[in-house]
Amino acid sequence: MATSFEPDTTADAKLADEQTKMDIENFDIGETYAHPSAAEEKALLRKIDLHLMPLMLFSYFLQFLDKSSLNYSAIMGIRTDTKLVGQQYSWLSSAFYFGYLIANYPASVGLVKLPMGKFLCGSIIAWAIVLACHGAANNFIGLCVLRVLLGITESTVSPGFSLLTGIWYKPSEHAWRHGIWFLGNGIANTLGGLMAYGILHISGSLSPWRWLFIIFGLITFFWGIVLIFALPDSPLTARFLTAREREVADRRPQQQQHSFKSTTWSWPQFYEALQDPKSWLLALMIGVASITNGVVSNFGTLIVNSFGYNQFNTILLGMPSGGFQMAAVLLATYSASRIRKSRLIIIITGYLLAILGILLVKELPTTNKIGRLFGYWMMIVFSSAFPLMLSLIASNTAGFTKKATVNAMFFIAYCAGNIGGPQLFVATEAPRYPTAYNGMIACLCVTTAMAVVLRQYMDWENKRRDKEQGLYIDPEPKYTADVEEINLAAERIVLTDWENRSFRYYL
Repeated sequence: MATSFEPDTTADAKLADEQTKMDIENFDIGETYAHPSAAEEKALLRKIDLHLMPLMLFSYFLQFLDKSSLNYSAIMGIRTDTKLVGQQYSWLSSAFYFGYLIANYPASVGLVKLPMGKFLCGSIIAWAIVLACHGAANNFIGLCVLRVLLGITESTVSPGFSLLTGIWYKPSEHAWRHGIWFLGNGIANTLGGLMAYGILHISGSLSPWRWLFIIFGLITFFWGIVLIFALPDSPLTARFLTAREREVADRRPQQQQHSFKSTTWSWPQFYEALQDPKSWLLALMIGVASITNGVVSNFGTLIVNSFGYNQFNTILLGMPSGGFQMAAVLLATYSASRIRKSRLIIIITGYLLAILGILLVKELPTTNKIGRLFGYWMMIVFSSAFPLMLSLIASNTAGFTKKATVNAMFFIAYCAGNIGGPQLFVATEAPRYPTAYNGMIACLCVTTAMAVVLRQYMDWENKRRDKEQGLYIDPEPKYTADVEEINLAAERIVLTDWENRSFRYYL
């Protein structure tokens, strides 16, 4: 008869390495782990979703809102008040990603070695303080330093959330869950515009853009305090689950991947990540695509403003782009979770639609405001590829150190692209901005081609492994019963996707 796995309830207050040892020691290896029934697993999944998804979604909402606050401040007077000239505003946009780039690898090591939930909460509180300090800046140097620090403190959130999704959910569930918390971007685009519109009406000795940073910073600070008590470090330390539920939650995602959360940094896995062609293809894809993101996320208000709208209407008309983004993310990630072998096909489709939107903005006459505005909203569709690319890492990379390393490579490339993107936006080219639009089209064309190459490579690798083993293994089985069940009671098996020859890649 199976017994319950009862982790030490004080483990989340100890060092991460001690926690893992205690979890293993407390587990009775003499008994066989009882696989959950379909009803039990469904109820557990619902419970995990109801607890984790709102926390991650609202945190990501604040992350994007705070990161893009410079975008709103651009039409609130920050450039005049701080005497920004030439390309200095563009460099402020890039400075955030210099900080993100510097901190990305150390952040990935921290996510492995430290309690993940506490590490993320500390980062969120730190970025809230840095953001609020933006309201006291008076010149380019001060703003530049603060933007670098903001990038450093925010560098844990996206890779951390992707790793959290990987340890709480099965590969077949990754695309949809990445999409749910990534909705925070679209919500921030919509509600952020409303908040900025209200703050713009604040009168007094303090400029509205200063109030913007202070208010956004305070909201994020108090949310970070809430997360300290609400966000667990791992399934084994989740207070909202029972002992049996913690046991099942810890093991159910590993039915295919054979890979657990580890607090030990593995250098062999690190080197394997650097040798894996998938790692570089995904990094190059997001790096090139992020050049486009660097333009849209930092200059969206200026693009809409260039259509001939005043500052109030610019903020209001930019809000529907958040709706377009949310619709695109929901449709893309839900479709990917329902249609087998479709993730990269959906990514390619999103890029092609975004290219069409850019062409509408670029080629339509300036008198056609509505057509160009619709084209701008269509440009946002490309962002739906981001959660799907993260889901490809979560589903197709096994071994916690390897996954953390691939995440680091992905976000380093993401930073590089976002650093370069703002430099395409040349202020003297207003209102047509040909360099920015031509650059975005070229980047999305290159990224589309790389997505085709990645899909063909992973499909070829799946077929090669089938031939090598003389056995067909469906990488995306229709039914959970088709997945090989393994006994994880005796030991916590940790294999990378290269070491586990029965591993097959999601397309």
